Amino acid sequence: MIVINLDVMMAKRKMGLTELAGKVGITLANLSILKNNKAKAIRLETLDAICEALQCQPGDILEYVEDAEGDIGGSQES
Repeated sequence: MIVINLDVMMAKRKMGLTELAGKVGITLANLSILKNNKAKAIRLETLDAICEALQCQPGDILEYVEDAEGDIGGSQES
């Protein structure tokens, strides 16, 4: 699964949700969904704006972590 480490980069840059939302042009609600790993998808345009605002690379925010079951997508086979 893909983990979004947005909170880590925000802390490193000492930037809060409100400030980042203003710089990126995204609602606080949608940014909070990203920050809390509840997002199912992210537009490349949004990722680009976040990286520009935080002066980072996409890999600083996105991380691939294997599911506990060790399968892709988290589906369980019977």
